[in-house]
Amino acid sequence: MKMALRLAAHGMFTTGTNPRVGCVIVKEGPNGEFYVIGQAYHQRVGEKHAEALALEIAGDCAKGATAYVTLEPCSHVGKNPPCADALINAGVQTVVVCSDDPNPLVNGKGYQKLEQAGIEVIRGVLKKKGEELNRGFIHRMQNGSPWIRSKSAQSLDGRTAMASGESYWITGEKARADVQYWRGRSGAIITSIETVFQDDCRLNFRPGFLTSKKQKWCLNNSVNQPLRVIVDSQLRTPVEAKILQQAEQVLIVTASENQTLISQYESIGVQVITMCRSKNETVDGSKDRGRNQIDLQKLCGYLSQQGINEVLIESGPTLSGAFLSAGLINEIIVYTAPVLMGSKGRPLFELNVEEMSERHHIDVISNKWFGRDQRLRALIPKKV
Repeated sequence: MKMALRLAAHGMFTTGTNPRVGCVIVKEGPNGEFYVIGQAYHQRVGEKHAEALALEIAGDCAKGATAYVTLEPCSHVGKNPPCADALINAGVQTVVVCSDDPNPLVNGKGYQKLEQAGIEVIRGVLKKKGEELNRGFIHRMQNGSPWIRSKSAQSLDGRTAMASGESYWITGEKARADVQYWRGRSGAIITSIETVFQDDCRLNFRPGFLTSKKQKWCLNNSVNQPLRVIVDSQLRTPVEAKILQQAEQVLIVTASENQTLISQYESIGVQVITMCRSKNETVDGSKDRGRNQIDLQKLCGYLSQQGINEVLIESGPTLSGAFLSAGLINEIIVYTAPVLMGSKGRPLFELNVEEMSERHHIDVISNKWFGRDQRLRALIPKKV
């Protein structure tokens, strides 16, 4: 199963809306030794699933073998035939599974098919590792929302930028290279108009900055670039901004219904969606208090409907704080550099916290060093 999970990770940057799945088929030899007779992973949407590819390699030897699969084999006809049927037709004896598939089209039906065909099914082997690999897919299927991470870099005294907005560079090269991994595994990156103004950012995935091991997951650089989402309530994004240079991969979410402004973006291939709810202030840092606020909950639902499993928020404290206050962030990633930026700098999140009882608790997953910078990963518990 460890081998199958390592194989599944090779689809980290390429499987898109699909889960990352690996399959290893093992057969016992005449002297009691075990041999791997087929192994594969799912690479891209529309291409063959891991089980089908591994079975092709194993051929007739798959009869009586054991298949180790990182996700419950599918039981429905989609872009590919059901993997449960392929395993049955190949005559495997046992199927060992890491994680259940919560997709309503599967969700136990794969197990049922296998067991009705007389195949032994063993579930839950290295389950936590499998869920980490497909955390976004599982969360989207169960909750109708992507797994949302917020990424920030701060000084030791908790500042993400100077009062002027200057933030280049708080952290070193190794920490910034690690960010590319989180961008690459995300289906969308959300930022604010203020970040676009301040940084003129591209927010694209750059595989060349990955470690040599992870670069091997890029299938000759044939990777999926994340959708760039700009939260821009008043449509102030400059048409010459670097982030719009790949216009077909950009979505502007706005509270404006100004068709003239909308048309100028659509004419260059940018998608614009008006998505708002009545509120006293905007969430993208703008000063106009009288306009409608963008509905962040609706935005998350829309991204889920597009099949996006994981979202990375890369923005200033206003938008990040709005997502956190709305209870929409599942995980935070914070890089801390050994520098002090002073009390006038901008905070990590803008939060309306007046009393200790209102503070936000986090559950730390890990701390890891990247050069002189420390990366903290933590889950945000849902408030009851």
